[in-house]
Amino acid sequence: MQAAMHRLVGKKAFVTGGSRGIGAGIVCRLAREDAAVAFTYRGRRDAAERVEQEIKKSGGQAIAIQADSGDPDALTKAVDHVAEELEGIDIFVSSAGTLLFKPIEQFTLEDFNHIVAVDLRAAYVGSKTVLKHMGKGGRIVFISSNIADHAALPMTSLYSMAKAGLDGLCKGMARDLGPKEITVNTVHPGPISTDANPEDGPYSKQLKSFMASPKFGKAEDVAGLVAYLVSDEAAFASGASYRIDNAFAA
Repeated sequence: MQAAMHRLVGKKAFVTGGSRGIGAGIVCRLAREDAAVAFTYRGRRDAAERVEQEIKKSGGQAIAIQADSGDPDALTKAVDHVAEELEGIDIFVSSAGTLLFKPIEQFTLEDFNHIVAVDLRAAYVGSKTVLKHMGKGGRIVFISSNIADHAALPMTSLYSMAKAGLDGLCKGMARDLGPKEITVNTVHPGPISTDANPEDGPYSKQLKSFMASPKFGKAEDVAGLVAYLVSDEAAFASGASYRIDNAFAA
């Protein structure tokens, strides 16, 4: 187990949406495995600084950079800045996301554009920019959702659509980037206890009823899977979706 905690020595990682929830869990796990980690945040500077300082106090290297993933220019500039600061990027994790639940007839075109911009387009923009700075053996991971292939709840049509789009993007990119030995995978978390979806929240009872055991996951659960996928151990894993949801979609 101890050896597994040092799989990313010398690696440079860029994570979007890394100040809270699943994204913060991923940032901290990659840093704990000795990667230098840069991450974006949109508005919660205090949360971003807490993550950054926690890593630095433990002897790790972290860079928090403000950038809205829904703004392609801001995201592109953030990636280029980090690549210059770290002298390259080996790992890209697209974790930033947005939630908006409405009946399909109530969604507006603005809602559609916003969800696509943050949950889907940002993964494409970030990946395309990162590839300028990523060499042979790089790793790309998209954080999707189990709702992408199992829309068990109402009012999730646009969220499900955007997250499902990540799977298609992943598969095509995996084919394109295989010759460079760059892998691309998606991770499909189920109910994970975060400030946006707490285990004791209003939907908790219903969500627990869908799972094999009545409990939410933790951000660290998802982070552990991501840490494997971006390590050398996962060199043969590409173009795949990994569900981590306590049998929610089984």
